[in-house]
Amino acid sequence: MKYVIIGNGAAGISAAGAIRKHDKKGSITVISDEPYAAYGRPLISYFIKGTVTQDKMPYKSPSFYEDYRIKTVFGQSAEKIESGSVVLNSGQRVEFDKLLIATGSLPFIPPISGLSGNPNVFTFLKLDDAIALKKAVKRDSRVVIVGGGLIGLKAAEGLHAICDNITVVELADRVLAAVIDKQGGDIVSDHLEKNGIKCITGNSVEAFNNNEAILKNGEAVGCDILVVAVGVRPNVRLAESAGISINKGIVTNENMQTSNPDIYAAGDCVESFDITDGSKRILALWPNAVRQGIIAGSHMAGGAEPAEKGTMPLNSVGFFSLNVMTCGITDPRDNSYETIIKTEGQKYKKFVIKDDVLRGFVLVDSPHRAGLYTALVRDKKPLSSLSGDITEEMGLINFSKDEIKKKIGGGEIQ
Repeated sequence: MKYVIIGNGAAGISAAGAIRKHDKKGSITVISDEPYAAYGRPLISYFIKGTVTQDKMPYKSPSFYEDYRIKTVFGQSAEKIESGSVVLNSGQRVEFDKLLIATGSLPFIPPISGLSGNPNVFTFLKLDDAIALKKAVKRDSRVVIVGGGLIGLKAAEGLHAICDNITVVELADRVLAAVIDKQGGDIVSDHLEKNGIKCITGNSVEAFNNNEAILKNGEAVGCDILVVAVGVRPNVRLAESAGISINKGIVTNENMQTSNPDIYAAGDCVESFDITDGSKRILALWPNAVRQGIIAGSHMAGGAEPAEKGTMPLNSVGFFSLNVMTCGITDPRDNSYETIIKTEGQKYKKFVIKDDVLRGFVLVDSPHRAGLYTALVRDKKPLSSLSGDITEEMGLINFSKDEIKKKIGGGEIQ
């Protein structure tokens, strides 16, 4: 059996391991347009900062590909899928019996005048982006980051170690608008400002001329380097051109099989089921990509890994030692949801409840019991079955220790 995987990230590598677990003899080929072994994309801001060196970026041992007998085709892009083979940009054809598309995401580039061909414009998604940006930025550079989401803010934090003048411009009325509410977002932006990052919200960059970023309201912000971090889009080009069903992302069944029975898909390019609200959408999350990759690889090789039943939005990130964790529905738009908010200085806790079930939460500088709150959202446990107030640290006391350990994966109970 010939297995081919397009993509060398979390989904692709997880699938390769699962394939080899179930098929000891089949050939596995991993294709990637990057020249590197699999590395942790969340580490690129720490690479910029200098706290992680490039040799520490890979998350598999140097012998991983050899140990699993995986052939690698790195530094070449897959251009087309046709007649049981993948056509590379070199013209080479790689034949397959089973194929996995794990092409991840592409940065979204907004229509800003002055971006095309400009050597002072950078994205922040891949290691090569970070390497180029780190070389370009000097201590006295004036950096403007377009986008105040997770990628943009981690870029700002990383660059702050090597640059003194950083401005984040966000179109929404708050930073982290995709995952957090206004009150929580304002706490984060205030914290960033205190650490030297200027945040402009409710505005956008309309033009860049190598000296200034011109905002929608006409304001000019001094700018030598522009980082575009507006967001990402699922990379579905190959699947679409191969006639595979696409909705918000690549459509798969619960075994990660696409509309072509010999082709599977996993990771950020795939449409996922959100268990918190019943929607189907892109959930670009590392654990989700790993899980989908394992399911896909298992079923490609004839295994019986439990099927994908859905996932939920879950983010945990820190900015200058301020921890932010969000899960599920955080900013409901209708009055059928109850929200409970508790604040104390910079600490912020928000719980979103509907039909006696915790549907989501925001925790800023309040990590205590986060694992248990996550379990409540995932398991949809009726809140009326709990003793006390869930917003208080002792609100979950009717969970037994064994049940708590099971829900948070073992370890010490705080």
